[in-house]
Amino acid sequence: MSKTVDYYFTASSPWSYLGHERFVAIAKQRGASVNVRPVDYGKIFPISGGLPLAKRAPQRQAYRLVELARWRDFLGLPLNLQPKFFPAPAEESSLAIIAAGTSNGAEAALKLSGALMRACWAGEENIADAATVARIAAGCGVAPLSDATRAAAKAGYDANTQEAIDRQVFGAPTYLYNGEIFWGQDRLDFLDRALAK
Repeated sequence: MSKTVDYYFTASSPWSYLGHERFVAIAKQRGASVNVRPVDYGKIFPISGGLPLAKRAPQRQAYRLVELARWRDFLGLPLNLQPKFFPAPAEESSLAIIAAGTSNGAEAALKLSGALMRACWAGEENIADAATVARIAAGCGVAPLSDATRAAAKAGYDANTQEAIDRQVFGAPTYLYNGEIFWGQDRLDFLDRALAK
């Protein structure tokens, strides 16, 4: 039986960054293909009860930093708790990832996703800046966005976001497998078990 995971995320999410490489490794180990689906959480949050970070209660914002530090240290990943360019609009990076998937396949889209997340969360780079995204894409062997690929990617971004809304996605990252939602990088063990069946 073929296994496919729909991967809903944004490169500007630290939780997506913390789970990305582990997710890619799990999918590879379990022989699962991945549908790479960057989405616009600015459209998802208002209808799913979520709030942008700046609008969350102070105690929630403070605890988020505690949890990020815990996971960073546990996983041994470099992560700036408060990077210079955060929050940053996610559209530019999302469009580049979608275009990479269209032209080069899911593996290229996953590689670029990881590179953009590292750039934001470990490299203090602005992944909302078109020139920065183009340079990172080139480093992954992906052509920069053109007017034509940008328009097609934007349509894909909107479609991904609507698909996520229709499928009850509400946070990043979300892994959807066999009709079941696994929300958060801390649910990867459960996803792994499901894929192993």
